Amino acid sequence: MLVHPDLTGRPAPKSTAGRELLQQGYTILRGAAPASLIGGVAHDLEPRFAATPFCEGGFYGERTKRFGRLLIRSPLMAELVMHREILDLAELALGNWCERIQLNLAQAIELHPGALAQFPHRDQDMWQGSLGEAEYLVNVMWPLTKFTGSNGATLIWPRSHGLEALVEEPAEPPIVAEAEPGDAIIFLGSTLHGAGENRSSAVRRGIIVSYCLGWLKPYENQWLAYPPELAKHFPADLAALAGYVQHRPNLGNFEGQCPSVLFGGYPTEPLAAVDALRPDQDALLADYVAGQRDGGEDLAA
Repeated sequence: MLVHPDLTGRPAPKSTAGRELLQQGYTILRGAAPASLIGGVAHDLEPRFAATPFCEGGFYGERTKRFGRLLIRSPLMAELVMHREILDLAELALGNWCERIQLNLAQAIELHPGALAQFPHRDQDMWQGSLGEAEYLVNVMWPLTKFTGSNGATLIWPRSHGLEALVEEPAEPPIVAEAEPGDAIIFLGSTLHGAGENRSSAVRRGIIVSYCLGWLKPYENQWLAYPPELAKHFPADLAALAGYVQHRPNLGNFEGQCPSVLFGGYPTEPLAAVDALRPDQDALLADYVAGQRDGGEDLAA
């Protein structure tokens, strides 16, 4: 899943959703996934929701449950994670700052009645990088139950992203991202947001899938969540998204090779380190090496 290998710049958005995401910091895809798919994921996650204890701390929420590793908790999750239209949006938003994107997390969230509104925040603040230009991640909230203003639907501050993230007070009030199972709520990592207060008598369940720059340390440690003995059964594109690929040049390697080499077991013999460079770096290196060889031949003559 290479993203703009030549890094020449962000392409113009070709879809209404892409324009909305870049211009207002969020978009909602109605009916992005079949209700049957969402219902199947919800069914698979039900036992884990029941067994998971409440979170501790004011940010996660003391009336909230959270758990990750969703790719091994439901075989249907791969279809959501690899949703082509959403991957296109993530690549659009992030591709100007990385060669490939990666999975940042896949987490289930359950807000119980009485859950307080979450502290408004920007997920890009996980990384203490420069702000206002680069985007670090794209979030996708998939409702498993209906999201309403009374049960804690996600609050999003429109146009609070990008350079506006440097402004202390957002210029606009938040919108309530009401949505049905099958809808996808998509927002940038620089967009101010937070879960609402659950004033209803029922739980609000959802899944958050996010994608980040391929050279960042992700929120969820993918190699621990999905060790080689599990990830080797993933389709190749999904395994790569979960970290079993190098981000050129050479980032995330194992003994100088692609970490997918571990799908055959830990090697018993030493491995040769192999260059994994971007095309522009390959070209520069080839010229540099050729120049030395040409010079060496002249000297030998």
